[in-house]
Amino acid sequence: MYAILDIETTGGQFNEEGITEIAIYKFDGHEVVDQFISLVNPEIPIQPFVVKLTGINNAMLRSAPKFFEVAKRIIEITSDCIIVAHNASFDYRILRTEFRRLGYDFEAKTLCTVELAKKLIPEQTSYSLGKLVRALGIPMADRHRASGDAMATVKLFKMLLEKDLEKTIVKDFIKLEIEKGIAPKLLDLLGQMPSKTGIYYIHNESGALIYIGKSRNIKKRINQHFTSTNKKSKRIQAEVFTITYDETGSELIGLLKESQEIKLNRPRYNRSQRKTIFPFAIYAEKDSKGYINLKLEKADGRKKEILSYASLQEGKNALFMFTAKYRLCQKLTGLYDTKKECFQYKIKECDGACIGEVTPEVYNERVQQFISENSFENKSMILMDKGRSINERSAILIENGIYKGYAYYDLNYQITNIEILKNILIPMQHNRDVKNIIQNYIRKTKSLKILHF
Repeated sequence: MYAILDIETTGGQFNEEGITEIAIYKFDGHEVVDQFISLVNPEIPIQPFVVKLTGINNAMLRSAPKFFEVAKRIIEITSDCIIVAHNASFDYRILRTEFRRLGYDFEAKTLCTVELAKKLIPEQTSYSLGKLVRALGIPMADRHRASGDAMATVKLFKMLLEKDLEKTIVKDFIKLEIEKGIAPKLLDLLGQMPSKTGIYYIHNESGALIYIGKSRNIKKRINQHFTSTNKKSKRIQAEVFTITYDETGSELIGLLKESQEIKLNRPRYNRSQRKTIFPFAIYAEKDSKGYINLKLEKADGRKKEILSYASLQEGKNALFMFTAKYRLCQKLTGLYDTKKECFQYKIKECDGACIGEVTPEVYNERVQQFISENSFENKSMILMDKGRSINERSAILIENGIYKGYAYYDLNYQITNIEILKNILIPMQHNRDVKNIIQNYIRKTKSLKILHF
């Protein structure tokens, strides 16, 4: 758990400030599960510049509880949590000072969203909370009030968790669980999982990732791991200490995250997915007569592929479909091996490219149409899909045929400005696997909205 907080103070000299307002949101990495918001009577006057900045004045605080009256609630909501704040050293110092005045030694681990943002979202013009969330398209209300600033920090932290592809934040959190000796049984772990689309991460007792998976129903898939009797599942059952997860909403984002994070983190039980998952590909090659032939072969990184497949049979099935759809010749697509005309010509389903009855120019035009419609080479587009909630959508950016990453945005906020999209983008690596995951998804999913630019 994380306790994401913001504190407003009276201002004044170092270590002599008093708290005027505090907001704490208890956050489980996915949603806020508890909150505490209160004005606090600091028993000392507020500096005039602070009154102007926050709108909180001395009169508002006369009937507010004093710090000792809210101290127990603060300890309860932050217990067993990592404290998260924007400029955490300031808020943590203020809390420790107030508790010290009561004779209590308040201690907690802290995370600073300023430092995290500098690492995970470099090259921003400013890392002040107001300017940073504006640049990232995060809505903000009640600026310079504790509840508004703390909620903006929650949304910023959620984005930073997404951008932390190496999972360093989550791994630190798991270390805290290990120190406390929490080792839930399989049934307890299963009960914590959502029945939603996303990625799940299985960790062992040292906090290391041992397996990464994707599912349209995370809970159902984890249950399969825990009830299966195959060798890999039995090892996972013996070693699992805790499971973390990221909801993705979009199945495509789930597939892309799974592919990249397996290659990045190299979990022990994902060996088969570390290598390419598309070993066969379709290539185009001109023959001596000028006809463009299509060939399904083992993938060769030196050649420019059009589409690729997980198995030879899947590739053949697709090639039969494309041959029929684009009125191509089975001999020239490598599906019918003959020195004469193809079988389709005999039953009048091929117009004779195989024996020169159609000119290379006419035939090649149909091949080029197939290539153009099934490859995003040099294309720039945004793929818009489901989000993680009813009010959210996801966007995947492809620029000049290169996959750049993904983002989530509010349904009421139209993603038409590419620069704004780039600011909130979770950057991802472009490689052969992700290109083919995207191509396959576009081909199979009719509900996907595509915006070309």
